[in-house]
Amino acid sequence: MSEGRVVIGGASGFMGQYLQRHFRAAGREVVTISRSGADRAWGDADGIAAAVDGAALVVGLAGKSVNCRYTPANRAEIFRSRLDTTAQLSRAIAEAASPPPVWVNSSTATIYRHAEDRPMTERTGEIGTGFSVDVATAWEEALFADELPHTRRIALRSAIVIGDGGVLGPLQRLARLGLGGPQFDGPWPVSRRRREAGTAHFPGARCGTQRFSWVHLDDVARIIDFVEEHADISGPVNAAAPNPVDNQEFMRTVRHIVGVPFGPPLPRWMLELGAIGIRTETELVLKSRWVLPGVLDDAGFVFAHPELEPALRETLART
Repeated sequence: MSEGRVVIGGASGFMGQYLQRHFRAAGREVVTISRSGADRAWGDADGIAAAVDGAALVVGLAGKSVNCRYTPANRAEIFRSRLDTTAQLSRAIAEAASPPPVWVNSSTATIYRHAEDRPMTERTGEIGTGFSVDVATAWEEALFADELPHTRRIALRSAIVIGDGGVLGPLQRLARLGLGGPQFDGPWPVSRRRREAGTAHFPGARCGTQRFSWVHLDDVARIIDFVEEHADISGPVNAAAPNPVDNQEFMRTVRHIVGVPFGPPLPRWMLELGAIGIRTETELVLKSRWVLPGVLDDAGFVFAHPELEPALRETLART
């Protein structure tokens, strides 16, 4: 692992907290930026500039969770929280006397289209359409907007992250309640307003065959270490394990690990009503995300958690 100060923007989430522990365990100085409870606060331009100047690595993670209903207010905050914080980091780097050599900023594998026919890599993947894709593309545009000749930038297109505090906790609780079956897509009325906002999910993969790309939290930290040390890597990087599964296999594996042999399929109408009740969107489970780590494979990165079941077991044992 490299040495020197690490600045983590958006350090309060489960990934940010994990990375703090990861870098400090390696003996590195860590400076955090968040809305509250951190070394620096967003909006403190002087404080952020002082943290970034002379740093070895900047990691940008900030952004409102997309696990919410896509109301106009939430959509605006999802955009604002990503673009404003990314712009603040970019300005600090541009003005630094000793700019950081590497900036790794979050993006998302959701940037690719709904894919049932083939996997998406950085070189051959096709960018999708709709609100979530617009967020991802705008986020990456903000990362690469300014001239930063001394800073190598990586857009980390993360798949679903498996770790303590991620999606696994709610899913294992559903499985233990007997609701851990596959999520089945199907028809659902879509309003004109949702069509215009790009927030409508149109029927795609049937019978739980939508692809599920994932990555273990340990490997996310190892990927950041890897791209920091490899000066030839820049631009988009897919942070996704090399062995994605489909929704049926994923939910079957969750049930197997928690010891529940059966879970009935959950049809689209039930998912939509449940999503309204818990204030989220069905796109998060129904969009087919089929993503492979092309750049990392080509560079020789070896995943510590390439297979789903051992990764899930390790995470549950840790929690």
